[in-house]
Amino acid sequence: MAKYEVNPAAVEHAKRLIDGRQYVLDSDWGEVQPRADDQNTYLANHSWEEYAAWHLGLTVGPADETKARYGFVVGDFRRIHRSALIASVYRASEWRHKAVELAAHDLLQLLDKKSGLTA
Repeated sequence: MAKYEVNPAAVEHAKRLIDGRQYVLDSDWGEVQPRADDQNTYLANHSWEEYAAWHLGLTVGPADETKARYGFVVGDFRRIHRSALIASVYRASEWRHKAVELAAHDLLQLLDKKSGLTA
């Protein structure tokens, strides 16, 4: 099983998106998550650094600037999705990637607070 570290740049990017109200509260992540073609299109027009900023996890081992390096995508390359954060918490918890789980959880709590879903 792959090991992941938290991507600090992605956490900061997600916080900026949340602060800027660039989020989707209700979506079916299985339907809207970026597919391989979406990722390729994004990479054709953006840097690897920008691509990485959408992924909470950095896979230990693979080189930077490869898709294998990045995991736990949290948005559609335009906005962060609440459902993506929930999926990240769940997957990271299931696979015992505690640091990624906690980062996704903290972002979910921030999003819920900023969007008014919690008091």
